Amino acid sequence: MSDPELYDSIIIGAGAAGFFAAIEAGKRGLKVLLLDHSNKIGEKIRISGGGRCNFTNIGAGPENYISQNPHFCKSALASYTAQDFINLVEKHNIPYHEKKLGQLFCDRGSGDVITLLHREADRANVEILTNCKIRDFGPESYKDGVFEIETSLGDFQSSSIVIATGGLSIPQIGATDFGYKTARNFGLKIVEPKPALVPFTTKEDVFAELTGMSLDTVVSTNKTSFRENILFTHKGLSGPAILQISSYWDHGDSITIDTCPDRDPYQELVDLKKQSTKQIKSLLDYPDKFIDKLAREFDLSQKISETSNQFLQELAHKLKNWQITPTGTEGFAKAEVTVGGVDTNDLNSKTMEAKKVPGLYFIGEVVDVTGWLGGYNFQWAWASGFSAGNNC
Repeated sequence: MSDPELYDSIIIGAGAAGFFAAIEAGKRGLKVLLLDHSNKIGEKIRISGGGRCNFTNIGAGPENYISQNPHFCKSALASYTAQDFINLVEKHNIPYHEKKLGQLFCDRGSGDVITLLHREADRANVEILTNCKIRDFGPESYKDGVFEIETSLGDFQSSSIVIATGGLSIPQIGATDFGYKTARNFGLKIVEPKPALVPFTTKEDVFAELTGMSLDTVVSTNKTSFRENILFTHKGLSGPAILQISSYWDHGDSITIDTCPDRDPYQELVDLKKQSTKQIKSLLDYPDKFIDKLAREFDLSQKISETSNQFLQELAHKLKNWQITPTGTEGFAKAEVTVGGVDTNDLNSKTMEAKKVPGLYFIGEVVDVTGWLGGYNFQWAWASGFSAGNNC
């Protein structure tokens, strides 16, 4: 039996973070091996942004990330910025556009970013092996500063291993708990993973008549708010504002929906009371389906001129502070990312190296750093991959 082939660095997981770490390590002249268990790599990149890949956000900063240690991501994000990746995109002549709120998308499609990564990896002489099944490994595979990885395609050795296997979101395209298992095997702590950027479920048929309707809102929970659209579904609630707030929601919490941001509905209704004799339902600026649902709780057929101010106050409060308690979420199958992961207290924020295990690195979604919707998670992948790739 031949001896395991020796590499300077082995990266496990050929997603955004793993690809970038491999590229950066290869650019340093290291002998780099990038492994992935899937036959088709980059699938999460391919499906992202509706197939156009929201590859970064112009305004990406530490305040756009969730972690038990909110300061952990600062160093990596400062070392490799959104502008740095934009420069790389432009170097490859990839046309892109800003959709809204600093979100940058490929004009043609996400395949452009995947091609960029492959080209950069080729230039950096990165060796890539796909459909490579990796056995769980731990301290018994680590001797004299060298790790040995046992795989379906042979055994490999390196003094540097980078874990970039992602979280639990979207298991149908290959997500696994490999990264968490590896971290635990080596004695690192895990912040309990949960689905994030995910739709909510509600009691059966509670929004059935509103399915497909969208509203501009402010959604709040746990002292956090987002101003974006919500979308009513046959299962519950979705849309950008819901996906954003889901990352801050804990089971059993209620959410508050302001259906009239930047407006004082009570004052508007009181002013209309002085000016109009129309029925209230004809004066509300909402889709008919929403007014019909509201009418089950409030008598909107009465003329506004004949209503009491207390009634108008109760109606306005409902429009401004609609309380809903989701029954849950649609889970990891529909979650765009995972909140939680490898505890950042166990990692060096400048290098992503495990403090207890020299040569072992964790990057991307497997780490307890989760970005908002809108390109922030890709920027964390590039930045954490850059940090590890330049230090592994």
